[in-house]
Amino acid sequence: MIKNTFIQRFFVGLFFSAFSSWLLALENESLKYSSETSKPITSSAIKTSPKKASIKAAYIPLADHYAGIIAFEKYRDQMKYADYTIARMKSWPLLRGYFLDGLSDMAFVMSPLAMDMYGRSPTFKWVSQMHRDGNALAINDLLNKHVNLPSKRIDRRPNNKVAEAYSIVKREMGRPSQVGVPSLLATHMVVLYKYLKDNGKTLGIGTGYSEDVIAIAVPPPKAPVFIKKQNSKGIAASFEQSLPWADVVETQNFGHVAWYSKHVLKWPKGHVECIALASNDAIANKREAVREVIYFIHKAGLDIEEARESGGDALLAIAAMVRKHIPEHNEQAIIQSLRKDLDVISYRNLNVEKPGLKMIMDLAVEGKILREAIDIENFTDSTFSTTITAD
Repeated sequence: MIKNTFIQRFFVGLFFSAFSSWLLALENESLKYSSETSKPITSSAIKTSPKKASIKAAYIPLADHYAGIIAFEKYRDQMKYADYTIARMKSWPLLRGYFLDGLSDMAFVMSPLAMDMYGRSPTFKWVSQMHRDGNALAINDLLNKHVNLPSKRIDRRPNNKVAEAYSIVKREMGRPSQVGVPSLLATHMVVLYKYLKDNGKTLGIGTGYSEDVIAIAVPPPKAPVFIKKQNSKGIAASFEQSLPWADVVETQNFGHVAWYSKHVLKWPKGHVECIALASNDAIANKREAVREVIYFIHKAGLDIEEARESGGDALLAIAAMVRKHIPEHNEQAIIQSLRKDLDVISYRNLNVEKPGLKMIMDLAVEGKILREAIDIENFTDSTFSTTITAD
């Protein structure tokens, strides 16, 4: 028994001696490697996946912001730096306050509204576009009886007929009719101002009696109801809103698309409309995450363009993703808005474009939509531009 215990202790000691020698050799080898590379091995040298930075983007339920929705649906799990989420806002004033109060890192905003926000609180930068073109004028039956629109949308152009109809109904009613816009600081106001100016008519902002038509703020989701109610009361009315709201009223048979903004504000590759803003704080402290989100928004824009080309199931898949977040956009209206033959909204060429923004700004100041011009250079951060979005 004693002999067996002695033998056991001998082999245990031999084992620990060999194990200690092996550890010493391993440590020497490690030190040798560290010395040769001049990079001591420490726990901080071990590479780990970076923690994702939260990037919340505020949006309005519009075709303007589809690329932001598709980026969320298709690519949020592929993002390495950004924990990307989207927050739907009920109105432009709510979105404005939400973003300026620091409750979101990014916001998708109409360009005149963004410039007005910047003039009052320069705490953010313009980092991308969300789309080009993309809004339309819709009129009810009481206006259309003076216009007699062509049956095919592709044949509808901003000639003088709607402008003259505004003057006719003003005489009939004894006051100007109302046109609903998403905000009195909307690009849509610029489009209306330019259209009416080109046809010798005037636009009132919020109120007025001498003008040919008066613009009032109507939140985009309520625009179809606005035009429907006015029609039921026997009152001529219209709205200038982002797609697909004009298509919603036509597909549901209580209004008509009169014309599209791309034919009023003619600009190479499409006029500037909704733009993406990023807070100075997010740019300073979450730069890679912001860059990644913009890259995938641009990629999502190309996905939408490819779906338009392919049609069929590809376009239905885009519509299905959109309707998860905006169920009020019926499938048919989404598809009509994205029709390849009309090509009235574009998700290509989404990098910042200062001359295009200046055109919007100059018209907005001229039409008294904006109080004053801003410094576009200081407003813009072009370092987030991508190569994938350019033609």
